[in-house]
Amino acid sequence: MRRRRFISLLGGAALAPLTASRVYAEAPEGCGVPVARDDGLVVAGVHEDKLVDRDALCRMADRLAADANVHSVLVTRGGKLVFERYFKGDDEIPGRFYGRRVENIAFDADTLHDVKSVSKSVASLAVGIAIDRGLIRSVNEPIFGFFPELSDLRSPEKDGLRLSHVLTMSLGLKWVEATPSTGDDNDEVRMHMAPDPCRYVLGLAATAPPGQEFFYNTGALTLLSAIMRKATGRPLDEFARESLFEPLGITGTEWTRVKGDTDAGGGLRLRPRDMAKIGQLVLAGGRWNDRQVVSKAWIETSRHRSSRPRTISFMDTYGGSAAPDSMRMRSTGLARSVEAGSLFALSPSSISSSW
Repeated sequence: MRRRRFISLLGGAALAPLTASRVYAEAPEGCGVPVARDDGLVVAGVHEDKLVDRDALCRMADRLAADANVHSVLVTRGGKLVFERYFKGDDEIPGRFYGRRVENIAFDADTLHDVKSVSKSVASLAVGIAIDRGLIRSVNEPIFGFFPELSDLRSPEKDGLRLSHVLTMSLGLKWVEATPSTGDDNDEVRMHMAPDPCRYVLGLAATAPPGQEFFYNTGALTLLSAIMRKATGRPLDEFARESLFEPLGITGTEWTRVKGDTDAGGGLRLRPRDMAKIGQLVLAGGRWNDRQVVSKAWIETSRHRSSRPRTISFMDTYGGSAAPDSMRMRSTGLARSVEAGSLFALSPSSISSSW
């Protein structure tokens, strides 16, 4: 339930064009000017990009800071960080399924943020790398091929389950997701309490043919995490650290494990500047600097395989790891339009936009 308290996006979304009102005062000198750090993220000069309206971005950040629990706002354009601000706000301590709130944290560039369901998109990138390396043959692999120990759960309806159905949350299994209305009476809680979470998920009754319809199911991410461990020989977080984070110069991450497996549905904590790097990676077709970290084919396939049109990641969720291209976010005072197809990542902790 905590994962869906705020919308979290890493997908082909765009900021809607808005006309800025000039009744606002000019932004203070130095507002949002990013600081160069030895982290691989290129920082633009203050007056380098004439299309960046720093006054409008500062007003937007002020509104977000006043009206929402937003800890940071970062904007990159043309591969360079052009705007960066941090605030105070509430965060959750990792390690427990529902977490617990911490008051009045002063966030800065070194503070890790709970990115919630953006974790799903990171997990999807790791799956793409595993396929690129031949550790997983394809998204058409049968699910029970990864779980021979659960063969007693097989049925004619479930034998059609493929990895693609896990990635698109279209398993066709009966599932009650954790929401404010369900409280603790839901399958997400029961799954985490079960001795074998994967057995719990695959033991649910089939309600529709696999691949027929999208239905938000965090249990699918539990299966995905176990599949990655079985296919790579390492927990998902360790594989992602070596194959994805290290090439991007991302260090000091945290990713919660539940009963030995990485919480692929949430639990990842990143610095906002590192979120911006991941956005740039996807925007560049899986390339970072001179290295192809994840294949362009996986990025393109991920955009078109979802149950909804043109999403950047397989995980198309209302809690959000991916969003349709038609989605818009409106921020009062944002003067410049952002092109369709930009990368946009939003969590209760931080906003990172790239175009």
